[in-house]
Amino acid sequence: MISTRYFYPSPAGIKRSRSFHSQLFFFSSSSIHRLDIKHLKNIQDIITCTALLSYLSSHGAFQRPKIKMAPPAAVSPPSRSAELATSTKLPVMSKNINTKTVEEMLGQWDDFKFAPIRESQVSRAMTRRYFQDLDNYAESDIVIIGAGSCGLSAAYILGKKRPDLKIAIIEASVSPGGGAWLGGQLFSAMIMRKPADAFLREVGVPYEDEGNYVVVKHAALFTSTIMSKVLQMPNIKLFNATCVEDLITRPSEEGVRIAGVVTNWTLVSMHHDDQSCMDPNTINAPLIISTTGHDGPMGAFCVKRLVSMQRIEKLGGMRGLDMNLAEDAIVKGTREIVPGLIVGGMELSEVDGANRMGPTFGAMALSGLKAAEEALKIFDTRKKQNDL
Repeated sequence: MISTRYFYPSPAGIKRSRSFHSQLFFFSSSSIHRLDIKHLKNIQDIITCTALLSYLSSHGAFQRPKIKMAPPAAVSPPSRSAELATSTKLPVMSKNINTKTVEEMLGQWDDFKFAPIRESQVSRAMTRRYFQDLDNYAESDIVIIGAGSCGLSAAYILGKKRPDLKIAIIEASVSPGGGAWLGGQLFSAMIMRKPADAFLREVGVPYEDEGNYVVVKHAALFTSTIMSKVLQMPNIKLFNATCVEDLITRPSEEGVRIAGVVTNWTLVSMHHDDQSCMDPNTINAPLIISTTGHDGPMGAFCVKRLVSMQRIEKLGGMRGLDMNLAEDAIVKGTREIVPGLIVGGMELSEVDGANRMGPTFGAMALSGLKAAEEALKIFDTRKKQNDL
């Protein structure tokens, strides 16, 4: 039985009515005729109905109307990574869209007006999107703790190599980027020793070649560029202003395996001493990459937790500054510390007792690359364990 009513104008076109009914209406030049499906009584009626349905189907009457999509957000040619950005799925009505180019707006400010909106629309749009992300990433493939230069570099490689994986980045600060917004002593230039310049070319950051090292005119240029590329990848979600309070563990043949993270709003975590009953949230994942930096208020969290969990005996403690020793040691030492937990960047110096490297950033980027490579080597094994 058909449950939708159609107007059948022979043979000029077809329109779907808004009402629903178990009847078909069709009209000739002189009158409107009704065919009631449930009252078919003889073979001739059935043949007529079948022919009518065939005609309607061939002219697309049973197809859903196409939804008009929003125009692309960018008018300039997209970069390679920008092509990964997902287009909006929201249907729009053209009368409510203030669609203009920048050139059309310039010099026309007297009559300028934004498209109308209700405050509740803003609230609902933010809420729906955020809670949809929370739901989608409650079961992630890889969680990266810390969105500094090491964590973002790891995310970039993982997102590029494995676009099928769901990757969540947890950052305690409101502003991701860690200490890579400035160089040393709040100076603006960023220094990277070769061969880390290869990664700058990979992500498209210009630099000045000084022989054994390169200079990026402002550290923020590197951080904003890689952040832009990472956040455009559809399989990566950044949860900033969110901190990791603990690790999810599972028993394993090797003792304990890390199987996810325990999260909370950073502002909530800062007030556990003066407020009560503020339980956290969780994200399950077979593999965690921790890049939280050296010891500090939020730094070296995971490795300090491993000590209290008796998974490692004690921390080696970061040694004094030696750029030549430190950067090599950090990149080479990036590895899975315990099953399910890879540690990279300066957090590793607290485990191994490596030297401090100071204001040179090459090891941070390349440690992220190695962390991603190590993750891809062991991901399938850890995922099988996590699925049990």
